[in-house]
Amino acid sequence: MPALSSVPEHSFLASCQTSGAFTDCYTITVSGNLGLAEFIEAFYTTRLFKTERWLLAKILACPSSDSQVRDLAYSAANRFSAWRVEQRSDREILLAFGHTRSWLYIEPLAERLKNGEAPATRLYFGSAVFPARAGGKFGFLFHALGGFHHIYSRCLLAAAAKRLTVTGSHSC
Repeated sequence: MPALSSVPEHSFLASCQTSGAFTDCYTITVSGNLGLAEFIEAFYTTRLFKTERWLLAKILACPSSDSQVRDLAYSAANRFSAWRVEQRSDREILLAFGHTRSWLYIEPLAERLKNGEAPATRLYFGSAVFPARAGGKFGFLFHALGGFHHIYSRCLLAAAAKRLTVTGSHSC
């Protein structure tokens, strides 16, 4: 199961944190050399996330497809469902929707190769929520959904890691 982690210091999510947003960050390690595109595609096409995509289509009229996820993953699109790409590099992506951000990041574990071990990649998933109220305060709904959010975030990352392991998607 993914573990709660500190936000990497020079990441896009860290800039949200220094701007006053609530942030959280979870990690899990998978075998193989994975690219960001593979992680994005695996994350947003899991059965669990497809449920969220369905809800967004019904509630916010923001439908999405696996093909649109693939376009996002391989930089052919800057929008996906309700989100738009705020920042992107070869190792991370930050998606924005209103006061929230969704962040994916990969970290190749090169030290494993030096030790003669199989290659591995640490996957990160995090969120940022900027306060909508004056004075940086969060409302009732933010606090009420906090426990659910933490469980859901871990489940999303675990599902993506499982999907990457099952499909055997490992490239450089």
